[in-house]
Amino acid sequence: MKILAIETSCDETSAAIIEAKKDDLKVKILANFTASSLSLHAKTGGIIPETAAREQIKYILPVIEKALNSIPRINNQNIEESIDAIAVTIGPGLIGSLLVGVKTAKTLSYVWNKPIIQVNHLIGHIYANFIRGNSKFETRNSKLNTKRSKPDTDIEFPATVLIVSGGHTDLLLMKNHEKIIWLGGTRDDAAGEAFDKIGRILNLPYPGGPNIEIAALKGNENAINFPRPLIKSDDFDFSFSGLKTAALREIQKRKLNVKDVEDISASVQKAIVDVLIKKTLKAAQKYNTKSILLAGGVAANQKLRDQFESEIRNLKLEIPLFVPQKWLCTDNAAMIGAAAFFTGKKTPWRKIATNPELYFN
Repeated sequence: MKILAIETSCDETSAAIIEAKKDDLKVKILANFTASSLSLHAKTGGIIPETAAREQIKYILPVIEKALNSIPRINNQNIEESIDAIAVTIGPGLIGSLLVGVKTAKTLSYVWNKPIIQVNHLIGHIYANFIRGNSKFETRNSKLNTKRSKPDTDIEFPATVLIVSGGHTDLLLMKNHEKIIWLGGTRDDAAGEAFDKIGRILNLPYPGGPNIEIAALKGNENAINFPRPLIKSDDFDFSFSGLKTAALREIQKRKLNVKDVEDISASVQKAIVDVLIKKTLKAAQKYNTKSILLAGGVAANQKLRDQFESEIRNLKLEIPLFVPQKWLCTDNAAMIGAAAFFTGKKTPWRKIATNPELYFN
């Protein structure tokens, strides 16, 4: 089965073609192209929704054309003949950006007479973990890769899933592809949002998260004992607004030289990582899960990946950790195609609608 996938939930415009077989249960990327308006948002220190949507309009057809033109044809078949279905992100996200992707997908569905599959963006992040092997895109992005615990192991259910990004921090229990249960989430700022806001206070370039990670490499993570909100609570909720406030107060006390920025970055990163890992491993033990999956943009953080591996070893847990390649952690259409293959239901194009407030359902 070949799926043309479209992702336009925020400031990335992405189109991919994935191929998968029911008896294999592994997704192969045939094409994946992404255009970003990040450089424009860096100038304003954050995403301007109207700017993002305007850029999506410019990028959407070129990225789809690149994806379609990069796959081989059989007997000079038409482009649409090689596609079995169209997948598209319907939410959550920015309404203007989502509309660009959804309207384009609906048009192609109508013109080509192809079924359309709507995908929850958050669920899409989970399925970046199911994209495996034999893809030229893995080699192309090899310098961004990191090791995966037991990379040849299949993901077994039930699985504990941590989705951690700029807008979301959620813990899920994934019993199978059809049943995903929400265990807890952030009560205020998401982890990625806290990274970005603290990065802005530190005068680091946007986005703050990756730049805090870079600064932290030279810092002392034990220099400042920042709070770990809710780390000992009995639930699986998160809260990072208090950490953001504590960081602000610490920054206001200093003249903020390079060493201060490095130490604060390292200490903030350690506090966030400690909470994420503690809660996730607690859920994995409580529900006796057979796999742990990380997903979302913050899952690209190397400190988070390394410390997860270390804590699993220290606790002597026989649970494999799965983390997508770093380039698949950020928004991309390949993960949307993978989610459509495993969980999607074909829907008439007339019934497809954007839902910027979509959560888990």
